[in-house]
Amino acid sequence: MKHARIAWAGAVHDAIECEGRLELQTPAFRGRLLSFDEVVWLPPLAPVLRARTVLALGLNYADHAKELAFKPPEEPLAFAKGAASLIGHRAYTVRPDGVRNMHYECELAVVIGREAKNVKKADAHDFVRGYTVANDYAIRDYLENWYRPNLRVKNRDTCTPIGPWLVDAFDVPDPMALRLSTHVDGRLTQQGSTADMVFDVPTLIEYFSGFMTLYPGDVILTGTPDGVVDCPVGSHVVCAIEGIGELHNTIIGQTGLQPL
Repeated sequence: MKHARIAWAGAVHDAIECEGRLELQTPAFRGRLLSFDEVVWLPPLAPVLRARTVLALGLNYADHAKELAFKPPEEPLAFAKGAASLIGHRAYTVRPDGVRNMHYECELAVVIGREAKNVKKADAHDFVRGYTVANDYAIRDYLENWYRPNLRVKNRDTCTPIGPWLVDAFDVPDPMALRLSTHVDGRLTQQGSTADMVFDVPTLIEYFSGFMTLYPGDVILTGTPDGVVDCPVGSHVVCAIEGIGELHNTIIGQTGLQPL
């Protein structure tokens, strides 16, 4: 099942996908159908699954590491992201004035479903609530070095679109065999497969839960394949993952261009 979190009629609602429409799950409106264009899309993390920690992987695809002229890491290269960076489907991401290289990163996002501590790889999928699409924008101008992304590169407000759907884990038989792609203004610029991850989802859950407790609603962004390109103001970016969904996003400037 595909779950969404949306704003409509002055309130925030849970919804599910129903034959190309949104079916509200809020008790007062349960069963009401809305078109995708009637709502404001929010990150698909319900209150019960509110993100406490967002963990992101760097260089978790060998081809992306090669693209950046680095060898793949020997253990997961991870950093934390603030919740303020998360925005929803069809939202706007701000490109700071004067930036020369700001690129998307299409990523499979794993949402934890129950408390996880010292989980073994063989049991890892039992702790996954579901999957969604993330676009983890990076601003390379602010990078201190390729191996240690600093806060200004990855933690800016509006720079992590996520959604539109949270797809139940049992509806994704093999998260390690999903095609990923990105289109910028209708042009295919990135494609790959989750099969090419250096560290797969079970390995990441085992790794993180080995030294920290993962809680329901925590999110793991699993990295991106090669094919990243700079996105100027006005770019419309679509990150898609097979069976999970298409995440749309538009780049605006700090000054000048504003949302319509």
